[in-house]
Amino acid sequence: MRLRQGQFSFLPDLTDDDIRVQAQYAIDNGWAVSVEFTDDPHPRNTYWEMWGHPMFDNPDAAAVVYEVNECRKAHGGKYIRVMAFDASHGWESIRMSFIVNRPKEEPGFRLVRQESAGRLVRYTVESYATRDPEGARYA
Repeated sequence: MRLRQGQFSFLPDLTDDDIRVQAQYAIDNGWAVSVEFTDDPHPRNTYWEMWGHPMFDNPDAAAVVYEVNECRKAHGGKYIRVMAFDASHGWESIRMSFIVNRPKEEPGFRLVRQESAGRLVRYTVESYATRDPEGARYA
C-alpha cells in the first residue's frame, strides 16, 4: 500500500531536481523550509522528527536537497517529508508538505473495531508499522 499524504502523493516519487524546484517555489514565497522523518506515518501523526533546523533565511533550494539527502543517509528506511511554513500574519501555518522518501515496503493500515456498551461500535485506524517497537519498524 502506498501512503497518500501531502502534495504530489499520487504522482511517482520526486527526483532531487523536482524537490529543488518545489523548495525554490517555497523560498521564493518567503516560506521556511524544513525536513522531517518518521517511522509512524499515521495520518494523525503530525509531529514528525525534525532533521536539523528549519531553514528560515535560506536563499538556495540546493541546500534543501542537500539536507534531504543527508537525512536519507541517516534514515533512508523511513518516511521523509519536506514542509514549507508560512509565518506571514494571517497564515502562520504549513503551506506545503510532500513526501520525498519512503521505506521499501509500506505495510499500510488496518481498521480496528471496538464494541462498547449497548450497540456502540467505534472504528480506529492503526498502522501495521506500529506493531514493532520504534526504531525497528522498517528494515
